[in-house]
Amino acid sequence: MNEHIDDAREATCPACGYHIAVAFFDGGVQPLATLGWPANAEAALTMTRLPVNFVRCVECGHVYNPDFQYAQVPYTDKPNLMFNRGTRWSEFVTETVDNILGMVPERPVVVEIGHGDASLLAAMSSRCSRGRFVGFDPHGARGTHKNVELRAELFNPGEHLAELAPDIVVSRHVLEHLANPLAFLEHIAFAAARLHRAQLCYFEVPCIDRALETRRTVDFYYEHNSQFTTESFKRMLGRCGAGLSSISHGYDGEVIFAYVSLGAPRRHLASAVEAREFRVATHEAAAGIRRKLKELLASGLSIAIWGGTGKSAAFINRFGLDAARFPIVVDSDAAKAGTFVPGTGQEIRSASWLKDRPVDVVIIPPQWRARDIIAEMERTGIRFDRVLIEHQGELIDFFTDPHPYLEYKPRQARGRSREAHRGTPASALNAVH
Repeated sequence: MNEHIDDAREATCPACGYHIAVAFFDGGVQPLATLGWPANAEAALTMTRLPVNFVRCVECGHVYNPDFQYAQVPYTDKPNLMFNRGTRWSEFVTETVDNILGMVPERPVVVEIGHGDASLLAAMSSRCSRGRFVGFDPHGARGTHKNVELRAELFNPGEHLAELAPDIVVSRHVLEHLANPLAFLEHIAFAAARLHRAQLCYFEVPCIDRALETRRTVDFYYEHNSQFTTESFKRMLGRCGAGLSSISHGYDGEVIFAYVSLGAPRRHLASAVEAREFRVATHEAAAGIRRKLKELLASGLSIAIWGGTGKSAAFINRFGLDAARFPIVVDSDAAKAGTFVPGTGQEIRSASWLKDRPVDVVIIPPQWRARDIIAEMERTGIRFDRVLIEHQGELIDFFTDPHPYLEYKPRQARGRSREAHRGTPASALNAVH
């Protein structure tokens, strides 16, 4: 059968993050099925038609529409309310309320993401008058009554988990509408981990297992851009690090739901801490480096920047080395001579330009190339007094200050004096301190 699998494409699965999918169902172009609400026949006939072209992830089996664009779905104009007052559906919802309330304290804080008409929160409130029930839905029912609070806003895990400390977070028939449900669950998990807690959640989505078995196509329309199978639902929960309490099917297998505990691994928090430390340190150091550059200019020293593109261009732009104050930019690549530094406009000259026009200070932004560049200057007879590189938020002397770019030696052995640098006269090295 492999000879027929010729329709693979690159697309990121919203459930597991895998990047290869195959064609699954082409419904052509169709108008919005649940959120159009045309007021008359003419409006119905002239509705915008959108691509209904579903693919299937080859890793987890998830079915989704990679051409879906959230901006095309007018949630602000028309509510997306589920209408099902059937006996069996009502029984399923009642059982859900019973199960949720059975897993939380007597005075619970329950948060529902996408509360819609708020019927679930109202049902829980009627059963638990001492609880606090908070719904988030920019386009759902509004108001506050008794112990139910409905907020017309999106749920922000980083903000609202800290504010409300919910005993359980509930999301029913929301994830299938999101462009990236996996990212949303990961956001909840990470926010919970930052609070040093495991967040109990209840997630419920439609399940298309039966649609696959019976070749049913009515499930596949634009607003339901993400279609879960049992396997893809499990894989999504696994990918966001969920601790699975239970996973079940309901309503004759048409929905799948799970109680999970969300919290990110320690390594995620470690990466976040490291990122913050880097951001804060580099932000604070920027002022010091700019001050050092200003001092160099005030001293009357002539300065050249080695490198006019890539890392050097990033350095020049970050620290504001404009063409008026720092006109000399050279590069080892002769092909770049005659071009200009992106963003600041200095003409890039060949490195040999310095041979007859020596400068006092050479700043080498790509620290890891400094040894090779210094060797190139020696080999071609380019004289210099000092070489400066950026290290630990400072502009330091390549020869006298400790750093890891001079030699690959154990940390305690790093750093050499200028006199120890082979081939560079001590008189020249000591000329400027």
